[in-house]
Amino acid sequence: MRLLRIVPDNTNIGFVRLRFVAFAFTILLTLASITLIATRGLNLGVDFVGGLMIEAGFSQPVQLDELRETVSGLNVGEISLQQFGGPNNVAIRLPLPPGDETAAQTVVKRVQATIAQKHPDVVFRRVDTVSGKVSGELIRNGIFAVLLAIAGIAVFTWARFEWHFGVSTLVALFHDVIVTLGFFALTRLEFDLNVVAAILTIVGYSLNDKIVIDDRIRENLRKYRQMEIGALIDLSVNETLPRTVMTTMSMVLALGSLLIFGGEVIRGFTSAMLLGIVIGTYSSIYVSSSLLIALGIDRSTLAKRATPSLTPEINAERVTRRRDDPKA
Repeated sequence: MRLLRIVPDNTNIGFVRLRFVAFAFTILLTLASITLIATRGLNLGVDFVGGLMIEAGFSQPVQLDELRETVSGLNVGEISLQQFGGPNNVAIRLPLPPGDETAAQTVVKRVQATIAQKHPDVVFRRVDTVSGKVSGELIRNGIFAVLLAIAGIAVFTWARFEWHFGVSTLVALFHDVIVTLGFFALTRLEFDLNVVAAILTIVGYSLNDKIVIDDRIRENLRKYRQMEIGALIDLSVNETLPRTVMTTMSMVLALGSLLIFGGEVIRGFTSAMLLGIVIGTYSSIYVSSSLLIALGIDRSTLAKRATPSLTPEINAERVTRRRDDPKA
């Protein structure tokens, strides 16, 4: 049986010649994402803002004004309602009442009982309670985790290859994270700890793809001594393209199934992962690799590092010559 090849053999796509278009699109996308984050902000979940969050599902679309009036009669503080995944699902956010956890549970039961009295078909799917102190710590730790992961990856890439690869990887990862945040600012999907976990996973996936391409570029720099640098990068990306496409398609199929059938609880996580996989693949091919040209990568940058540990062929040749001529 003949194997299916999504990417034909001897594929030769000129990625480098489109680098200026890709750079312009990348800058535009990044600036748009930053603008969205600054103007609209993120729809932070209870994990980050603290308070009570009750997730309610109705068999019929519910009017938010009517639901707000029903809950406001309980005098439980400022109420925030948001529909998600359709008009039948509503997230109800309330401030934490003064007192201990028992007071919070009492408020939750009062709200649920009042809503159920007017809407017998309601189903309460989730209740979250987070104090303000804990939410502040979660924000700080979440930001620190993402920044530390990106910085550590950049340092590793710099040490493993050259500073050119470290800088290009850092730029691409920054782009991936900012665009994902911009997507959440645009769609107003809830941004919680699950999404932070998704962003860290995206960073790891993007790194995996970039390392494979960077390693092939480094190998080809030593293998093809006379090839022009743009053609060499195109060759390296095309050689790794079948693996990149197969990995991306496998992830997209799995995440697409989770997005459709996984329910509302993990919708934010799967949305972030799905977008991040696509954006990460794009940045690996068009941003990170082509940026090496702008950073001035060439064979001389690898020559210094290659001198102490020469290739096996050269070492073998030197050993043979020493055996033949002890003075060599």
